[in-house]
Amino acid sequence: MWPFRRKGASGFSASSTAEQVTEGIDGTGLTAIVTGASSGIGTETVRVLALRGVHVVMGVRNVAAGNNVRKEIVKEIPTANIEVLEVDLSSKASVRKFASEFASLNLPLNILINNAGVMAPPFSLSSDGMELQFATNHIGHFLLTHLLLEKIKNTSRQSHIEGRIVNVSSEAHRLTYQEGIRFDKINDESSYHNWLAYGQSKLANILHANELSRQFKEADVKVTANSLHPGVIVTNLMRHHVILNAIFTSVGRLVLKNVQQGAATTCYVALNPQVKGLTGKYFSNSNLATPTNKATDEELSKKFWDFSMNLISD
Repeated sequence: MWPFRRKGASGFSASSTAEQVTEGIDGTGLTAIVTGASSGIGTETVRVLALRGVHVVMGVRNVAAGNNVRKEIVKEIPTANIEVLEVDLSSKASVRKFASEFASLNLPLNILINNAGVMAPPFSLSSDGMELQFATNHIGHFLLTHLLLEKIKNTSRQSHIEGRIVNVSSEAHRLTYQEGIRFDKINDESSYHNWLAYGQSKLANILHANELSRQFKEADVKVTANSLHPGVIVTNLMRHHVILNAIFTSVGRLVLKNVQQGAATTCYVALNPQVKGLTGKYFSNSNLATPTNKATDEELSKKFWDFSMNLISD
């Protein structure tokens, strides 16, 4: 039983589930993309959005696993409207293919949930020659968002419904390299630290959302961009750490969030009317929270935006 039940201003707490934070909300007519949707909080996010009537497109690396998840959800929720498309966030070519396939579905896009991620693996490079965590957790989502931006904007204009971009970050953004973002050492294996690199990628998620938000405000676009910490959850993200994974999946179950609680803040930010109009914010436990000073550094956000745009331009 999750012990921390103190409710915040939203009326929800760390123990609130995704179903509870979306109770009574009708998402009929909305379309959402959820990456990393075939396991963990991604799967629960898809299930709860579908339960609320949202048409969900699952972005998954393993299509067979994604289809199995889809079948299980439809078995529980016969009215669920779910598509499964392949995407490997560590590959820019795969992200571009996903965006093209989504366009061919001729669907609107109200909600984009950038959820997929890897956590603290040993140093390796993506197929594009980029440090894997930075490539998967940030650049893949940055490119995906860039490719879908006009679709989200147009959907908002035509439907008169606020579009929402949701970046799943982490409190781990507080534990990063001293300079925050290592612009000149992203791929430096000699100074690589798996946890600091993870923190860097999670800081990147917040900076991305904040700069998107600033640009939306400047252009008077009715789309919001926010980031969040889902909580410390028992999922397969710890698979690269045998001892920690054993602890998390045994003793951890008594004190960590379960998947239903872990998906709550994502579903809250994506769907709850309390979040309407809020943008450039950071959430935790389905409430507003305060990230680090680096995460709210506007100059760093702008510099990082340009840096990221350069990395997706090839």
